[in-house]
Formats: sequence, structure tokens, C-alpha cells
Amino acid sequence: MNKDLKIDDPQLLLKKFFEENSLIQSDLESFNNFVEEGLNQILEENRIIEPTIIPPNVDDFKIRLDNIWVTKPEITEADGSIRPILPSEARLRKMSYSAPVFMEVSAHINGIQKEDFKLQIGNLPIMLKSKFCHLSNMNKDELIKAGEDPYDPGGYFIINGTEKVLVKIEDLASNRLMIEREATGLSPFVGKVFSERGSYKIPHQFERLKDGMFYLTFTRVKRIPVVLLVKALGMLRDDEIMRSVDIENSNEVFVNLFEFVDIKEREDALDAVAKKIGITQSREIRIQRVEEILDKYLFPHLGITEEDRMFKAVNVCRYLKQYIQTIQGKLPTTDKDHYANKRLKLSGDLLADLFRVNMKVLIGDLLYNFQRIVKRGKIPSIKVIIREKLLTQRIYSSMATGNWVGNRTGVSQRISRQNFLELVSSLQRVVSPLSSSQENFEARALHSTHLGRLCPSETPEGSNIGLRKNMAILASVSQEVNEEELVKSLKTIGLETI
Repeated sequence: MNKDLKIDDPQLLLKKFFEENSLIQSDLESFNNFVEEGLNQILEENRIIEPTIIPPNVDDFKIRLDNIWVTKPEITEADGSIRPILPSEARLRKMSYSAPVFMEVSAHINGIQKEDFKLQIGNLPIMLKSKFCHLSNMNKDELIKAGEDPYDPGGYFIINGTEKVLVKIEDLASNRLMIEREATGLSPFVGKVFSERGSYKIPHQFERLKDGMFYLTFTRVKRIPVVLLVKALGMLRDDEIMRSVDIENSNEVFVNLFEFVDIKEREDALDAVAKKIGITQSREIRIQRVEEILDKYLFPHLGITEEDRMFKAVNVCRYLKQYIQTIQGKLPTTDKDHYANKRLKLSGDLLADLFRVNMKVLIGDLLYNFQRIVKRGKIPSIKVIIREKLLTQRIYSSMATGNWVGNRTGVSQRISRQNFLELVSSLQRVVSPLSSSQENFEARALHSTHLGRLCPSETPEGSNIGLRKNMAILASVSQEVNEEELVKSLKTIGLETI
């Protein structure tokens, strides 16, 4: 610590802050979290691969993906030698600053493990100054020796010698009910929930039509009465539904309950849902298909197993309570511009989206190559059929062009280095997914909740005004909390689920 600074000096706090934190600390944490935890979560979603075409003398064939990890950036020279690479060399030689991604793969024939090996599945661009970068533990003198500016904050990538930054994307928060007034349409109030789980993001919509009935729409399931859905989930008693909705003026709920008062069995409720969806097979198959739809596609963030059905029913009743209270004027409509209703996608989240999609492409390519060789009457080694360059090329392409999954463009941008403030500005940029050609006056306006989070003055003139913003210099973004881990820890101190 500087001896000139005394304990009551107002500069001391700022000096200590910058000694212990980086301007782009949130991005570094996001990238580290993606490599340490996000990669394994994506692997968990695709752990078991079962080919549809298997050798004729085999009853059961599975490919299992077990563990995934990333090392530090390295380069393979023309003579085949492998050595570490520093960012300064990558810039000069127009190369990508990336590290190999390794994975453990095993083949199981009739339940017996036949093959087990680790192999490289591709290369992942590494964020400068993150845990996986060679610069992360260097002091000022070592950074100068490595050809780096010791005051450079990092937080960007080097792709083919070009410095690229992933722009933060501002989006509406998932898994929460947002109710707004509709100027047109059949329902004057509409409640929307974007239920997100892994790669799923399923929109749900609550409506009340002129007949006084409450309806829920999700995926291909259009306008199913909410009470019928609750009964199909297993909450059959009318008094239990009333207690779960828990509202004073209950006339609106009574109308809905009266409509389905004859349904006393869960199978009857499932069958009624099946008929409304338009499933025309036998009763058993109808019920089975509706159960699958309710488990997988109805609020997947609340769970996707049989055990979660009653939990879903309770939560649907709570959503309904909030919706009714908004209609009655007891609660205000949701302010979508309030920053509590927004989430920022940082570098780690954007890379997770990209890696998840390209992992599925890699698995699809693996299955195609496997089945093509099986058709010739051979059993191929898994090691031979995984194309290492496929994943690498697709990730490099997205980061070089800025064309991302979900038809997003301009996600990856070149850094401008005219001065240090411009560098910091480009690292802190936040972009809204709304179209710049539409008015969206309220979304462009300054909101009171931007205070301390977003810069009130740094936004471009013209069509992008208010849609392209910048984070405040000292603002930081908290990482997403793992809900399952949170629930587990709450259970250990005595909390019980309903």
C-alpha cells in the first residue's frame, strides 16, 4: 500500500478497490464459471449417446461422454511440436489464442465397457487475464517481458490475430411472470413466462377470455383451461385449488372450478386435455402423451419428472393468483424496463449458448459417421469418427463474424484502441435485442433503476439510441445462482418443499 495514503484519505477506498478488482471482473468470472462448470453442465445434457443403427450381433450400444476439461493456450507448429503461446505472439502471427478441450469417451456394448480413452474434441478461444490465460498470474514486470501492456484489463479474445470482445446482451428475465395490458386481442391482460431449463426456453401465456375462463398456452398446446391443467397435474380437490390460489374475492375462480366440477380423477383430466390438444389415439396412449407433454414442456424450470407435478400445480395456482390480482387492480402491471426484470448475458453465457449448439452438431456428425460405417458391416472405433476440427471451426467462425446462435448478429465485435477509455467503453457495452427500426420509446428512455448500473450519457445518436448502452465503470454483474444447489442448502437448515 502507498505510504502517502492515510486511513482517513477518501482515495484509499478507490485505490484498494482497483488493487483487488478489475474493471471487467464480471466478464472474467463469467468466463471462468463457463469453463469450470458450464462445460460439464452441457456435457450432462448430452452424456449418453445411443445410435439408432447398431451392429446386427449387438443388443445394446451406447457412447458415454464422461469428463471435459480445458488446458492453457498452446500452438502446434508445422513440425508437429506443441508449445505454449502468449497473446503477443498470437497477435503478430495472426493466430487464435485458444486452448485444447479434452473429453473422456467410452463405448459400452451390451452394458460392458469396451473402449475408454481421452481425446481432444476441439479448441476453445481463451479470454485474456482469465484463470486459463498465461497472463493471469503474471506481475507487472513479467507482463512487460511477455510483450503486454501491464494496465491492459483483458476480457477479450484473439481470433486470427484480431482482438474481439463479446458484447453483453440485455434480455428479459426468464422464469418469472410478467403481466401487461394488451391494446388489441381477445384478452385485455396477458401474463407471460419464459420458462428456461438448459437449452430449453419455452414461452407460456396466461389469458382470460370473455367467457370468464383462464387459459394457458405453451409450445403446441393452445388455450387449455388452467383449472383443467391443475387437475391433470394431480391437484384434484376444489378446496385445495382454492387454498393454493388463496384470493379474497374468489368469484372468478369459482366460475372456472364449476366448469370442471365433474372431473374427479386425474386420468379424466388428462384425457380432457388430450381431446382439447387434438390427440386422437386410444385413451391409454392419449393419457401417456399428455403426461409426457406436461412433464417436459409445462414450466420445465420447475422440474421435468413425475415427482415435480404437484410442485408445478402449486406454482400454476400462484401464477394465477398474481394474474387475477393484476386484473382486479390490486397489483400493477409489470414494468419490463425495470432492471430487476432484466438479465445480462455475459461472455460465459454467450459462449455456453454457442458451445451447446455446436456440441449437438458434433454429436450428430459422430452418429452419422458411426452409422455409415456400421452399414458396411464394421464396428468403428469412436476415436476415429470424432472430427476435432468441426467444433473448432464453427466456434472460430461465430467469433470472427459475430453471427451467433438464435440468429443474433454483431455479438462479437472488434476492439477499438484509440485510447484507454475507448477500450474500457467497448469492453462494457450492453446491447438490447429490440429492433432499431421500431420506435420502442419506453425501452429507449432512461429508467430510474439504471442508476449506478448503466451510464446515462454513453449511447449513440440515431436509430440505436437507448438500445445500445454501456455499463457504469464500477458496476459489476453478479453470477447466476444455481437454484438446485440453493434449494439443497435451504433443505439442510430445515426448509421443506410443499
